[in-house]
Amino acid sequence: MRLPQIFLSWHKRILRMFEKSTEGGDNATPSIQDIAGRLAEEQQRLRQLEATSMPKERTLLVLGSKCVGKSTVINKFFDREEHTTRPTLALEYSFGRRIGSGRSPQVMNVWELGSLDNADQLLEVPMRTHGLQQLAVFIMVDLSQPQRFWTDLECAYKGLRDTSQELLARMTPELRETLEQRTLERVGHQNKEDLGTLELLPFPVVIVGGKYDVFMALDPSLKKAICRCLRSMAHHIGGALLFYSQKVPKLSKVLRDTISHMGFGSPSHPFRSHVTDHNEPLSIWFGTDSWSRIGDTGAQSVERIGATFGVAVPQLQLEKQLQQVPQDPAKDPGFKESLIDEMRAQKNEELATIMRDVLLRGKFESVQN
Repeated sequence: MRLPQIFLSWHKRILRMFEKSTEGGDNATPSIQDIAGRLAEEQQRLRQLEATSMPKERTLLVLGSKCVGKSTVINKFFDREEHTTRPTLALEYSFGRRIGSGRSPQVMNVWELGSLDNADQLLEVPMRTHGLQQLAVFIMVDLSQPQRFWTDLECAYKGLRDTSQELLARMTPELRETLEQRTLERVGHQNKEDLGTLELLPFPVVIVGGKYDVFMALDPSLKKAICRCLRSMAHHIGGALLFYSQKVPKLSKVLRDTISHMGFGSPSHPFRSHVTDHNEPLSIWFGTDSWSRIGDTGAQSVERIGATFGVAVPQLQLEKQLQQVPQDPAKDPGFKESLIDEMRAQKNEELATIMRDVLLRGKFESVQN
């Protein structure tokens, strides 16, 4: 974000102050102590001005399984009622602004990634635009499709990990140290014995298991395997875990409060309970789980978590998932544009006429020969 114009005016004011102090000759030249004192005063004024006038920004990135309800969650949070939610094809941006009584304006940037396929370059956009310092990520997976959600979760994690590592390599050592300290403060209070086995991401990540209303009807053994997989992954990356369904008002409210907490800082405790029972909707805050609570398998890597879950539930690969994508997105009813559709229909008719002419010409030339 660019500094507002008033900050530039403060800078010019400091320069004029020092120029005036030197006009009275050698006796009027300020000492180093005087300069340091005046700079400290101006910096304090700038900090106060920033706290009262500059909006505080946070950024949320929402990604995960297709058709799990990412757009619906965002629209409901912003109180945008849409009768039909069109599919998100690439990367969409929205924002919210809140001004509390006696507080400075707050801005929440929300980015939604439509597809995980070839999303490496798109993931870099929100991270590079707003930075990692104020970033929070929501990974939504479809609990109603256990045969594919691990592939989605692993793809999302690796994209976030690789992109964040590239950005961290370009940061100053001081900024990297600040992010590491924040991460340890977020997850390390109750898991000091597990820290050496974790691969923590430098920003908070909330794994959201969507369509919990369908998940409730699954076989108990399958539900147990899914919950253990998600708990292991959330713990391994230092994230939180929450089950959600838009058909369950209580779960919808918890997710809405969590988005508000990550974006605006309130409420301070969005998870009202700590639930680890696979027969109930999971609700596990940052740093409140451990390998010993998850099971008797001990510390696990991402590869081991996926292999263990793949034995219980064989996963569809990305190639098979790609076959489910519509062959012609232009015919998707969610993207109707009357003027464009009419022009496209006209072009299709012209193309069909040309193809018929070419076919007839070919038959005529074959008869002549």
